[in-house]
Amino acid sequence: QVQLLESGGGSVQAGGSLRLSCTASRNLHTSYTIAWFRQTPGKEREGVAAIDSDGTSRYADSVKGRFTISQDNSKKTLFLEMSNLQPEDTAMYYCAADTRGLTASQTLRLDFGMNYWGKGIQVTISS
Repeated sequence: QVQLLESGGGSVQAGGSLRLSCTASRNLHTSYTIAWFRQTPGKEREGVAAIDSDGTSRYADSVKGRFTISQDNSKKTLFLEMSNLQPEDTAMYYCAADTRGLTASQTLRLDFGMNYWGKGIQVTISS
């Protein structure tokens, strides 16, 4: 079992930046796929960014060029750097990990779900 805990959320004005962190209870093996998702009330959870075991990263079209997913060398912390934030980025953000060798694209589409989820953290962007 892996527990994931998000941090770094909050409220910023449009155009601002935030960095989300996700700390795992143990090292995430290189075979894991790791990702960030977001959800707003009444809408389905959507994939934001993912890295698969090959190191391939994928982003939702809405965040390309503004968000960057990364992982520290210890493989225990996942990051999401967010810049030029807009009100439509307001959501609950979740980190997730999976052990089944999913590709980054499959992960973003939630084709097969994810093994492990954090509890989420709120990001609010004001105009």
